[in-house]
Amino acid sequence: MPNYDYKCQKCGHVFEVFQSMNDPKLKDCPDSGCDGEVKRLLGTGAGLIFKGSGFYQTDYRSDSYKAGEKKASEAQSPKKEGKDTKKGKDSKPAKSSE
Repeated sequence: MPNYDYKCQKCGHVFEVFQSMNDPKLKDCPDSGCDGEVKRLLGTGAGLIFKGSGFYQTDYRSDSYKAGEKKASEAQSPKKEGKDTKKGKDSKPAKSSE
């Protein structure tokens, strides 16, 4: 149930009422001694807060998709090679001590 803001047209009193959307609009000012008519004000509404998981596309990924993405990212990352296993065009044969 939302909060509605009202303003009295006669005395200028602004107040807030917690009421159902199906309830009729208020017509009379709640201040004692004022019999003015009230109008409902347009509000910006309440802020929307997302808490917990499930609000991002990646939160709904299946386990098989996550496993496939992990394999793909591992395949794209450069592998570290040691000095002994690396052979290139510039490598020279070891000198023999004869």
